[in-house]
Amino acid sequence: MKKIRVNLGKHSYDILICSNELNKLGACLKRLKIGKDAVIVTNPLIKKLFGGKIKKALVSKGFTVRFEITPDSEKAKSEKECVRLLNNISKFDTSCRVFIVAFGGGVVGDLAGFAASIYKRGIPYIQVPTTLLSQVDSAIGGKTAIDLSTGKNLVGAFYQPELVFSDISFLKSLPKKELASGLAEVIKYGIIISPGLFRFIERNYKNLLACDKKSLRRIVRECSLIKAEIVEKDERDNKNIRIILNLGHTIGHAIETGTHYNDTYNHGEAVALGIIAVTYISQKYNLISKKDAIRIERLIGKIGLPVNLNRERNEIKNLKFRTDIVTNILSAVEHDKKFIHGKNRFVLPVRIGEAVVKENIPEALIKESLLQLYRPYSNVSKKR
Repeated sequence: MKKIRVNLGKHSYDILICSNELNKLGACLKRLKIGKDAVIVTNPLIKKLFGGKIKKALVSKGFTVRFEITPDSEKAKSEKECVRLLNNISKFDTSCRVFIVAFGGGVVGDLAGFAASIYKRGIPYIQVPTTLLSQVDSAIGGKTAIDLSTGKNLVGAFYQPELVFSDISFLKSLPKKELASGLAEVIKYGIIISPGLFRFIERNYKNLLACDKKSLRRIVRECSLIKAEIVEKDERDNKNIRIILNLGHTIGHAIETGTHYNDTYNHGEAVALGIIAVTYISQKYNLISKKDAIRIERLIGKIGLPVNLNRERNEIKNLKFRTDIVTNILSAVEHDKKFIHGKNRFVLPVRIGEAVVKENIPEALIKESLLQLYRPYSNVSKKR
């Protein structure tokens, strides 16, 4: 079991990276002394696959367990679902020693973490991420939130977990689409800070998609180290350091909002499209070479992530639908949390391994970057 410490003073915690060691979770929680009554927030599939194992691990160490089941989609991060969860926690909380276990992917982690941050002005919670995306990114750093109709993650709090327990054996249950979604975040880390990680994905993406344990362990560990270091320097995202982690996310979140969270694109797919869009903007500013832009898009495509807004989405070929989607996405961009004093802020890649923050990107250029996502991938490749 590998341990990474996130050093945040009194809010410090460990990230534990292991394989097939869920049975040790109860002992880990016992040492934390965070309470005895566990509310496990999860979705139906994760409960079916692993609910018995996590319950046994906790009950064997004297914990009482209650499961709270949320929908298996972004729709779980709604005001209604959050209030329902809080009410159910209050009914279970009879001894004032309750804590929350976020057992699932990024959606579960966001919802459960936010509920923990506001119930009784804060109760302990831990993250047990079960997707690649959550293990390499969303479970670490204490960003918790729910969505509004106008934008993603607009209601939230910085609230650190007591522990992140990343067991990579969970990843064997994921379909390739979900593994690819998680790799979008790993590619992000490679672009912003680690050319070595980017090269590793280029050379080993087939192994990663085949769930090779050694390869997965490496990227989970490396991404966790990168995320921990950045969060330590800028826990509350107010020093212009942590924002670098948002590469592709401003437009990615807007794509999710603009398509009404209807699963047209999952989070990783939307982020991949967002990365391609901001790489296009970066080229327009002559910040990134054509060679690096091609490498980024090529790797995204090889993994099986979308490189345009046409892939198997026939309804998007309708011109009116295109116009509506672009309008919706632009509207969502305007509600993005990274706006400062009315100016947008985008993370743009400069080269593989470095990115910069640029403010006040003209709306016309943002729209242009979205419209170029409709071009046929093969035609663009031939032109290049």
